[in-house]
Amino acid sequence: MPSSDPTANAVPNRHEDSVVIVTGSTRGIGEGVARRFAAEGASVVVTGRSTDDGEAVAEDIRSAGGEATFVRADMRDPAEIEALIEHAADEYGRIDVLVNNAGVQTETTATDATMDDWAFVLETDFRSFWLCAKHAVEHMPEGGTVLNTSSNHAFLTMPGIFPYNAVKAGINGMTRAMALDLGPEGITVNTINPGWIEIERTRAELGDDYEYTEDIHPVGRLGTPADVAGLAAFLASDDATFITGESVLIDGGRSQVMQDDVFLDYRRGEE
Repeated sequence: MPSSDPTANAVPNRHEDSVVIVTGSTRGIGEGVARRFAAEGASVVVTGRSTDDGEAVAEDIRSAGGEATFVRADMRDPAEIEALIEHAADEYGRIDVLVNNAGVQTETTATDATMDDWAFVLETDFRSFWLCAKHAVEHMPEGGTVLNTSSNHAFLTMPGIFPYNAVKAGINGMTRAMALDLGPEGITVNTINPGWIEIERTRAELGDDYEYTEDIHPVGRLGTPADVAGLAAFLASDDATFITGESVLIDGGRSQVMQDDVFLDYRRGEE
């Protein structure tokens, strides 16, 4: 079983002297990504709405020998986004990597979603990605990287998750547009599209369906923040400078299963 520790497979010094901002990094996937970059030598800006959680993550990174600072910012507030970017640039002199990760979700359909639902998701999951990138690239040298966190819902989805699923597809389109606009500046832009990832709430949400959900994945498990963190660290590395405009699906092969019952029979050796 692969390690769930985001730092377990860190490449020493791969991101030494880099400055990385990870939005929504007070917990979950974002926290894992922040820890991975710090373990690879980067100075990391942890950010989110919870000061207690954010300070705890930054302190843990420093206790492990890394460099991190916490800046509180609400991704729905354009002024706080701009202040976050300026704080990071003032603190470290530049920004090498921006990981747009903050996100929220509603469980509504296209017909029962309200204007408040629409604004809640669009402002947090979509507009903030654009604004963070818009301000960050002003301080980003050639060779910089923007990573946008989307979802497997950008490719295949299910009812009752609107407008989250629509926005996630939009993020992939925004990545392509940014890749074209920022390519001449020497900046790459890619999307990470996670599937089922075991974070704080996942096991509780799945309940009795947890083992079934594991079984419908070809790799036989859910993903972890460490899986996503490893991909993010690679896409921001010198090994990935010829990759841009891509949307990388990281879902343990789940999207390749056409019929769950047929696959489960195969997995269990049943005819």
